[in-house]
Formats: sequence, structure tokens, C-alpha cells
Amino acid sequence: MQIHPTAIVDSSAKLGRDVTIGPFAIVEGSVEIGDGCVIGPRASILAHTTLGSGCQVHTGTVLGDFPQDLSFTNEPSFVRIGKNCVFREYVTVHRGTKAGTETVLGDNCFLMGGAHVAHNVKLGDGVIVANYTLLAGYVEVGARAFISGGVVVHQFVRIGRLAMLGGACGVGKDVPPFCLVRGLSANRVVSLNLLGMKRAGLNPEQRQHVKDAFRILYRDGLTVTDAVAAMRVAFPEGTPAREIAEFVASSPRGICRFAMTDDEAPDL
Repeated sequence: MQIHPTAIVDSSAKLGRDVTIGPFAIVEGSVEIGDGCVIGPRASILAHTTLGSGCQVHTGTVLGDFPQDLSFTNEPSFVRIGKNCVFREYVTVHRGTKAGTETVLGDNCFLMGGAHVAHNVKLGDGVIVANYTLLAGYVEVGARAFISGGVVVHQFVRIGRLAMLGGACGVGKDVPPFCLVRGLSANRVVSLNLLGMKRAGLNPEQRQHVKDAFRILYRDGLTVTDAVAAMRVAFPEGTPAREIAEFVASSPRGICRFAMTDDEAPDL
């Protein structure tokens, strides 16, 4: 274990093996840091925060500060972070806002410089959040979604597995799994994250079924209710295409609309 002499580490903090804590870092009590974590200069790991093993916390990052919510009453709430997550410079992750609630990040998440994760957000495994993106309270992001830089996501929005959000877009509606949101836009799905699906191991048949589901949902002129019903008939339970149907059916905010001219539309 290596703790720089200028770091401030509460005696009640639980530190795993081979933890490194850099100059002027702060680790409060009621903190648990897993084996092999590296806490960089001037980073702050605040009360009621747990980091899994192998995490990297870069300069100036703050994990576990109070939520930016006027209803917060300073009752115990939590930040739970999985294994092998990377937090680049000046990332902020805030605690849950109600007593006993938590903000949760899965394993292998990568948050780039200046990204903000608000209270009660839930990130699945392998989520990437690029620079200066803002995730408001209660946002949920599915596994291996990619959120580009400068994106603003409204509170309570859900982003599906393997979705991709283009740079500087704004999202106030749910983004179905595998879909691609246009950069510099608001609530506009333009296509599918085909490369992301291939990299994630979806086979050609699964990818084709997702394309068919996308067509049913966005291009066949059906209502959302009828599109969900059609997808449920067309695709078996437990398949990626059916995942789209169930995501849409359970969306309390509604989903992003499709917007693209015919000459811009990529081949699916």
C-alpha cells in the first residue's frame, strides 16, 4: 500500500491490498476501496462510497458528494462502484438523494474528463461516458452503451443496452437498445449502432432481427403500441430484438422519435 504523506485518509476507511493514494487526496470514513485501486492527486472519495477492485480515480475526481437536490436531508445514502472502473480528471458522482438509496455503477465503466453522474443514476457494465456529459438524477444506462461528449440526459431517462448517443445531443425521452441518436439534436434516433452490436458479439441473425425490429418500430408507420405487439409476435422472448419491444413497452417517458431524410439514411 502506498499513501502519500499529504493525503488525508480517515482511520475508519477500509482499504484493500495494494491501494495507492496520491498527493492531497481525501478518503473519508465509511469508505471501502477494493484491492489494487489507484486514487490520484486531489481526488476525493467521500463517505458511504464503495469502489470495487482495480479502479482508477484520476486527478480532482469527486466520488460520493451530496446530491444536488434541495430535498436532500443529509441522511445516509450511497455510491456503489463496480470493478475496474476508470474516472478521468474532475469526474463527479453523487450519492442517492433519499435515505438508503444509492447511485450504482457496474464493472468496467469508463467516465472521461468532466463527466457528471447525478444522484440515483444506474450504469450497467461497460458503459462509456465521454467528456463533459451530464447525466441527471435517476437516469438508467444499459450495459455497453456509449454516450459521446457534451451530451445532456434529462432525469429519469433510460438508455438501452448498446445504444450510442452522438456528441452534444440532448435526450429527454428513452433511447431503445441498439439505437443511435443523432449528434447536435434533441430526442432523435437516426439508425442502429451496428458496429457496437458486432463488437458485442451479436451474430448476423441477431443483428438482422434487430434491424427488422427497428423497421417495425420506426419505419412501418405503426403506433408504438401496435409496433410492440408486432415485435412480440415476430421475435421470441430473450432475443435482442424482443429486448427492444420490452424496453419500449416499459417506457414511462416515451421513446425518442425517428428523424432522417431518405437520402441521409444508411443501409440497414
